[in-house]
Amino acid sequence: MWRQRSITLRARPRGFHLITDEVLAGLPELREYRVGLLHLWLRHTSASLTVNENADPAVRRDFERFFERLAPRGEAGYEHDYEGPDDLPAHFKASLLGCQLTLPITEGALALGTWQGLYLGEHRDHGGARQVLATLHGETR
Repeated sequence: MWRQRSITLRARPRGFHLITDEVLAGLPELREYRVGLLHLWLRHTSASLTVNENADPAVRRDFERFFERLAPRGEAGYEHDYEGPDDLPAHFKASLLGCQLTLPITEGALALGTWQGLYLGEHRDHGGARQVLATLHGETR
């Protein structure tokens, strides 16, 4: 069975944020799937999705420090700066990390590892609410 819905993630400051609970709250029908896949598509070019450590918030802070060194805001010499000094670095970071995830579903739940959680990488200083298109596919109970 196929299902699709849009989930609006609340606005967050620049950084990496655990969104697992927010995504699950937006997909109550996930519990109906015995086995399947959840595809998440972030409909933005200045934010990203990834899976990583869900327990220690220092990991998310270190992610932000690493990616800020990799693509710093306000770097001289870039042409695309229509929306400010954080715009092009946000596009770089989003392309490096990606805007989609495909996750396994087992017995009505995401089959994440013990220490895994879904991250939103917010790469703009003020990115606003973000839209995720969630597509469920699998066998229901």
